[in-house]
Amino acid sequence: MPHTILALHYWAGSGREFNALRPLLPPGATLLSPDLPGFGRQPAPAGFDYSVGAYADWVAAYLEEQNVHEFALLGHSMGGKIALLLAARRRAGLRRLVLLSPSPPAGEPMSAADRAAALAAFGDPAAAEKTLRKITRRRLPAAQAQAVVADNLSSSRPAWDAWLTRGSRENIAGLLPRIAVPCHLLVGQHDRAITPAAQRRLTLPHLPPETPCVVLPGAGHLLPLEAPAAVAALFEA
Repeated sequence: MPHTILALHYWAGSGREFNALRPLLPPGATLLSPDLPGFGRQPAPAGFDYSVGAYADWVAAYLEEQNVHEFALLGHSMGGKIALLLAARRRAGLRRLVLLSPSPPAGEPMSAADRAAALAAFGDPAAAEKTLRKITRRRLPAAQAQAVVADNLSSSRPAWDAWLTRGSRENIAGLLPRIAVPCHLLVGQHDRAITPAAQRRLTLPHLPPETPCVVLPGAGHLLPLEAPAAVAALFEA
């Protein structure tokens, strides 16, 4: 197992969603969890178009900056779709791909009404609180819950809108047969953002044969916060 794990966060989140994993990982493991452009504290580069490909390019450049030569890739939700594209590009040094409730490669099953409501929710504290309640099943400690809401509200408008109108709809499924590393798919039993059934139908068929799909009882969409021990266990030797 590579000693470096690169973790990519969910839409309207930030890299700190993976902080609870750090003390649970095997000795010697290094977790890198950058904020993606337009989220957290990471501004978007000039001319950034917020496509899945642009995010994959940014992550590739980040790996170069961090001098990472061998690594495992952990992608959650939006970060999962970016991770899938990076894996399909056969990024040098990638040894394993772990997907947590990823955004399906051919597009998310979101209704027009839900998309419009999400667009209208930008910057709304009450809507951010409502989203937290919707996407979690297990109650988070107060500090974690506050961080989730704060991350939602710190998202930039261009990044927020671009994912809802374009990124979540992009179809990268045709590229995924190029993935040549072992994959693992983990989904929360009570994930209402992208249900286990949707993952089995829309994601699993595009992954390498024999990819396990594990449904975690009692969890929702925010697996790194709701079930960090279960996520960390995937990286045990």
